[in-house]
Amino acid sequence: MTTVANFGGTSHHADIDGPVHWVDFGGPADGPKIVLVHGLGGSHLNWALLAPKLTHVARVVAVDLAGFGLTFPEGRATSISANVKLLGRFLEEVVQEPVILMGNSMGGLISILHTSKQPDGVRGLVLVDPALPMVLGTRPDPTMLTTFFMYSVPGLGERFLAKTKSAPARAQVDRVLELCCANPSLVPEELKRASEHLLHTRAKVKGLDAAFLAAARSTVFAVSRRGPYFGAMAGIKVPVFLMSGDKDRLVNVASARYAARRHPHWRYDEFANVGHVPQLEIPDVVSERVLDWLETNRLNSSAS
Repeated sequence: MTTVANFGGTSHHADIDGPVHWVDFGGPADGPKIVLVHGLGGSHLNWALLAPKLTHVARVVAVDLAGFGLTFPEGRATSISANVKLLGRFLEEVVQEPVILMGNSMGGLISILHTSKQPDGVRGLVLVDPALPMVLGTRPDPTMLTTFFMYSVPGLGERFLAKTKSAPARAQVDRVLELCCANPSLVPEELKRASEHLLHTRAKVKGLDAAFLAAARSTVFAVSRRGPYFGAMAGIKVPVFLMSGDKDRLVNVASARYAARRHPHWRYDEFANVGHVPQLEIPDVVSERVLDWLETNRLNSSAS
């Protein structure tokens, strides 16, 4: 076991058809269990600023999905469906009790699909700028459109990704934060250094580019299937908290507003001048809102 930077988390590995890395940030044993699920290209570090702010109420853990963070593919598929299954097994075999799922971006998509398939294991769902279908009439961010077009084309995606990863680790970190944050300067230097270190560790592992592209292409496909995806959302009966930054370049805020209108019983909060990862830009605000939502829905105690 190793400590995750200086953010208070402790690393573990579970055997789920190969090692799966997860981080225990601690919290009361009799509190609710919150499981954090990162997005495309992300890891447990995406939650390092938020998780410690929830641990006085809840036991908080973050899982690295297959192909991301410190969960290397080890021959496993990294598609959305494969990681939905991995998450399900992680909850069943490691957490072993109903949880509150909190997912960002691709992790939000995976959390929605898991909850729709295995509702008995989820007490509540927090969606932080989840991957959502595009609203007709909105214009995607040009950089995002180009990037995902590149990813989607066999051969071209591989070359594009290789070129991106040829940059120094710090430049890669800064590029991602520039795309994902409205104000990257809000992310502390300590977390940027931890992200650099993770990139250096992952650079020694083979097959990660293929794993990333498979996940990216699968995400685009899953979100494009509007009917099944909206059907999965409609079947969710537990309390849901949807939040979105209004400067999100990856998932236009119009998509979050549309989802909120379709589900008026969900809580919807929108953050001004915040991008795709509110948990990194405004962790204090996000933690305050989540804790309030937990109390309002009587989820701030362990499952009975």
